[in-house]
Amino acid sequence: MATMNMIQALNSAMDIALRRDPNTLILGEDVGYFGGVFRCTAGLQEKHGLHRVFDTPISEGGIVAVAIGMGVAGLRPIVEIQFADYVYPAVDQLVSELARLRYRSGGEYWAPLTVRMPCGGGIRGGQTHSQSPEGIFTHVCGLKTVIPSNPYDAKGMLISAIEDDDPVIFLEPKRLYNGPFDGDPNKPAVSWEKSPQGEVPEEHYTVPLGKAEIVRPGLAATVVTYGTMVHVAKAAAEHANIDAEIIDLRSLVPLDIDTLVESVKRTGRVVVVHEATRTSGFGAELSAQIQEHCFWHLEAPIERVTGWDTPYPHAFEWDYFPSQKRIVDALKRTLGV
Repeated sequence: MATMNMIQALNSAMDIALRRDPNTLILGEDVGYFGGVFRCTAGLQEKHGLHRVFDTPISEGGIVAVAIGMGVAGLRPIVEIQFADYVYPAVDQLVSELARLRYRSGGEYWAPLTVRMPCGGGIRGGQTHSQSPEGIFTHVCGLKTVIPSNPYDAKGMLISAIEDDDPVIFLEPKRLYNGPFDGDPNKPAVSWEKSPQGEVPEEHYTVPLGKAEIVRPGLAATVVTYGTMVHVAKAAAEHANIDAEIIDLRSLVPLDIDTLVESVKRTGRVVVVHEATRTSGFGAELSAQIQEHCFWHLEAPIERVTGWDTPYPHAFEWDYFPSQKRIVDALKRTLGV
């Protein structure tokens, strides 16, 4: 076991994938010599060569289109979109081509493509570097969508994504790249080289896609969340001394509905938390599914704590970012206290 932060864990996962499978390669803007804007691919070009880890033009649509062709030809490409905010020019390729490929060809063709994207706020990135677009991809049949919340899951889930024959949208919360985050926005991120966060095996291992994890057991209420908000929700429940069960979804599609249903049947109360905007956010789908499966077990309306329906404001980032206080207030409402 080694002590790694999320950047180091992701780098280790890609290093292993490149070593184990000669058909695996990495492409994207500045992923080669520079090692990526967040250094997730640092050192991989030097280790595996210019033809395995290489830079592309600034054209997200072109990057994804080329990677789809590579996947159909038998390669296993890993694409890095520099920020999730930049993915929109590639959405047509992801939705109309990649996600439909296996279906439209009757199973004759597919592209095992992993698309990595840093997402979310908490680093003062402003409206064009802080978006959480996961809800867009969960709406598209044929794509898997996952978001890790810690280095162990990040490495194991990325290896699973790379080895999966279906396309996977792999979202990486930027606020968690740089080490420990206990939900306090006043504690700035520190240099990634000096911010270890967790014990991670150095060898190959996988974390299955489609399986949630209960990260904090409790009986008073169920908090359903993912990514950065896992840490904020845990801090909120602990600081307020509320016996809330915290579930880290890890995978949005496929969704581990069984774990959610079992928890809600025990607690009878639910708070859904995510950083993306509220309207049509993934929390709406979660609320609907929980209501459908657990209606007779619910003791109070399902609460949602989300980002606001506005572009991510640079000057008021911590007013947008779902806070411990907002989560505690929602827990108290559902508990009637």
